[in-house]
Amino acid sequence: MACLLSGLTFAQTIGIQEFADGFDDPVELVHAGDSRFFVVEQAGLIKILNSDGTTNAAPFLNLANVISTGSERGLLGLAFHPDYADNGYFFVNYTNTAGNTVVARYSRSSSNPALADPTSATTIITINQPYSNHNGGCLRFGPDGYLYIGMGDGGSGDDPENRAQNLNELLGKMLRLDVDNGAPYSIPPGNPYVGVTGADEIWAYGLRNPWKFSFNKDNGDLWIADVGQNNIEEINKNPSATAGLNYGWRCYEGNDPYIMDQCSGTGVYTMPFAQYTHGGTNGCSITGGYVYTGGTYPALQGKYIFADYCNNKIGMVNEAGAITYTAAFGGNNFTTFGEDMNGELYIAGKSSGTIYRIIDTSLSTTAFNKGISQIFPNPATDEVTINITTTGTAIVSMYDLGGKLLLQQPIREGSGQVNTSALQSGLYLVEVKTAEESQHHKLIIN
Repeated sequence: MACLLSGLTFAQTIGIQEFADGFDDPVELVHAGDSRFFVVEQAGLIKILNSDGTTNAAPFLNLANVISTGSERGLLGLAFHPDYADNGYFFVNYTNTAGNTVVARYSRSSSNPALADPTSATTIITINQPYSNHNGGCLRFGPDGYLYIGMGDGGSGDDPENRAQNLNELLGKMLRLDVDNGAPYSIPPGNPYVGVTGADEIWAYGLRNPWKFSFNKDNGDLWIADVGQNNIEEINKNPSATAGLNYGWRCYEGNDPYIMDQCSGTGVYTMPFAQYTHGGTNGCSITGGYVYTGGTYPALQGKYIFADYCNNKIGMVNEAGAITYTAAFGGNNFTTFGEDMNGELYIAGKSSGTIYRIIDTSLSTTAFNKGISQIFPNPATDEVTINITTTGTAIVSMYDLGGKLLLQQPIREGSGQVNTSALQSGLYLVEVKTAEESQHHKLIIN
């Protein structure tokens, strides 16, 4: 668990630090509003990964008997309802035994919050898949409370039936559904093709195989990583609340014209915010990530972090759309990112079965790691020990994530204990400050 790898190409400072391993083909990594991660394995299992890096022995849910697997099929997506803490609803995306896409709602067990109720399935939507590949599979709830579903173009190569540009097809689209009203869903107001030509479920179109999309927690922008056909991988940015964008496939691959019959003028297409080409060590299959909104690494703030399945590199896109890369982290085949409740990022390797923290290696100096204080245990329950490594007295302050000061006490040179028994389970910020310097820690209370 102490493995630390770093890549420093083009002054890049992104590194990865091993957090947990032992997973089989992880393809999704999401939280449910608390400190746990739920790890989706392509063969049908959802496992709970705890904040201390341990994995629950019993899977949260086993869907192996209702899915088809192999190649790009399987259990592919998971999203927790924004009100999961109260209603216990979560949604999965999988290819069924006939190879078609199913989005279904399940419920948490009424007797054990670490388990799902396998009998609680309600099918939300089923979409026929003409081929075995390009199933998309990602699910996310947007800041508007609606469920977004990323659909590939149906597969084969070159989208032979031009489904991504066909507004009467759900393939090759970003869908948006209201799963809180209707049976099993209703169409949210603002979907662009309500009352006009086109399927009411469509939010955006012209996608080939969106392998992961996410929302920027700070401003609601939707970022879509779309896997290319022959030469170009693209990153699309959908500004918050902008409906009906056409990302161009198959008329365009990235910025390049591709198959232009049955295509309109260039003005109707939204070109990628960023893109990169195949060849050499550039990669061949993008894995979408997140805009970093965490508070640990200021240099990553506002940057979109992604990876490539083929070259094992992690990329970063700045506000101008420029891409920089790490060196390769070999033997992983990155398939998904995870964002925890605080905006910190993680990444999973399909081949390695390992989940890593994303870190900024420019902060990993000896002085930074040592600092002026150490805090343990972490996670904690009723008490933590603060070890002061400098002379004199330090002031220890503890805040919630909203910045509210919860407690404060002095600790002299050496060690002192802080009573945390009055704190609820969750994540807190601890500041240790002397007359000359200060250091910040994140503390998890179980």
